[in-house]
Amino acid sequence: MRMQRRNLLHAFAAGFAALTLPRPAFSATARPHVVVVGGGFGGATAARYLRMWSEGGVDVTLIEREAAFVSCPLSNLVIGGLQRLEDITLGYDRLQSRWGVHRLTDEAVGIDFGRRTVSTARHGAIAYDRLVLAPGVEMLSARVDGLAGHEDRVPHAWKAGAQTANLHRQLAAMPDGGVFAMSIPRAPYRCPPGPYERACVVAHYLRTHKPRAKVLVFDANAEIVAKKPLFEQAFARYGAMIDYRPNSTLLAVDAAALEAEFEFERLRADVLNLIPPMRAGNIATQGGLALVNDAWVDVDWLTLGAKGLPGVHVIGDAVFPAPGMPKSGHMANQHAKVVAAAILNELAGLPPNPTPVVMNTCYSFVDDRAAMHVASVHQWDPGKRQLLPVQGAGGLSDAATAAEGSAALQWAHSIWSDTLG
Repeated sequence: MRMQRRNLLHAFAAGFAALTLPRPAFSATARPHVVVVGGGFGGATAARYLRMWSEGGVDVTLIEREAAFVSCPLSNLVIGGLQRLEDITLGYDRLQSRWGVHRLTDEAVGIDFGRRTVSTARHGAIAYDRLVLAPGVEMLSARVDGLAGHEDRVPHAWKAGAQTANLHRQLAAMPDGGVFAMSIPRAPYRCPPGPYERACVVAHYLRTHKPRAKVLVFDANAEIVAKKPLFEQAFARYGAMIDYRPNSTLLAVDAAALEAEFEFERLRADVLNLIPPMRAGNIATQGGLALVNDAWVDVDWLTLGAKGLPGVHVIGDAVFPAPGMPKSGHMANQHAKVVAAAILNELAGLPPNPTPVVMNTCYSFVDDRAAMHVASVHQWDPGKRQLLPVQGAGGLSDAATAAEGSAALQWAHSIWSDTLG
């Protein structure tokens, strides 16, 4: 039964359900152009599947500012010294060489929805027939007094890359008996279990190398928001090394003094890992897109179309989440397949798939070997016009185990391959 569940989870990562979607044919003389902004789990997957499912009948341009893909899943292991940054860094080459995606290493800086063009920093305006926005999240450091401009000294490391390596160096340099303090913003935020996983992985590093040190976790939420019973068990394993404090909203920071102020206390730490509030990436919030709470894009969940803007779709962390739907890399990958099918059907004069189903799997490590997962299935509800959780599908691990740690690494390599080709 465990092997059957593991195989099913890997099938989800590979987009098994999406393979049953219709694949319309296109005329050799009609080549629509789809522009995809953002090359993360959502954008890269959308670019690949648009090319693959159209059998090359649709031209796709992927605009991504970074030269390489750096995975947020497993990045906490880099912070904890269990993986290297190069282990989670992958190229975009196969999207271009195998699937024919035209990739621009550039930044999208504006959109003219009327003219259907995307303005870029270096390549000018790019025209599109359909637009997919997958901009991820913007970190709102300016909402925390004293934080903006000091991310090198006080890294959030919530976008995998240079800050991930920086936070590991800070952790390695802190003294035995020192304090690693981290903050968690109020939900929704990217990767709900991620901060709690980070606390565990950091505590494992400290228990191994600096056993008198402590991890202070200041959570703006009233309780652990994901995998609560399992993280409570994990925190208990580390005893007094992890001090979890809920209802603790970050208010201000003195980066020079490494001091942070929360609602009920102020403290100094040897390492400050402060994760600020976040919202949809800049390109999605600059104007024209309907936003919920001035933060997340409102979409039609049957096609992930931006409300009020025909021909524009938004996927991944940037959207206002459906009930029970996490902001995760796996979910962004699934959004992309719904969008790719919807765009291809529309271009061919066909209706969208009337019964889309998406899945999510999220693994969290609690030390160097053991991990646990949560999985869910979300199905279109025509009455509520939402993708809603399917009761009884998915589930939560019974406990963190080394076998699940091995499965987590396999899952990561599987979804990287599915996303990048």
